Amino acid sequence: ISKGPGNSKSSKSTAVPPGPPVYLDLVYIPNHSNSKNVDVEFFKRVRSSYYVVSGNDAAAEEPSRAVLDSLLEGKAQWDSNMQVTLIPTHDSEVMREWYQETHEKQQDLNIMVLASSSTVVMQDESFPACKIEL
Repeated sequence: ISKGPGNSKSSKSTAVPPGPPVYLDLVYIPNHSNSKNVDVEFFKRVRSSYYVVSGNDAAAEEPSRAVLDSLLEGKAQWDSNMQVTLIPTHDSEVMREWYQETHEKQQDLNIMVLASSSTVVMQDESFPACKIEL
């Protein structure tokens, strides 16, 4: 068995490579906000005015409560208290519980959560939507 550099695996995988923070206007949280791909480091490094939280599958833990908590923890480490808007694409039980249980901390961190109760109807199709102004 060869133990060359190509065969070594690090004990910790990081979804976001090391480096300075990146500032964006709008970020779609990857993989339906599943905690396998998004952690505190993501929110410390990927800083956005708007985050879209998709996912409506409680069995797959999407969206993940851990991801929502990671947003709070990561945002608390930013050097500014810029406003952040969280845009859920579905009205999930996880989202509602997180919103209610952490509302005071959200306010302290200048995080606003948009309601996701708007519906767009086009021809024979309807789907949830919300308006984003940048």
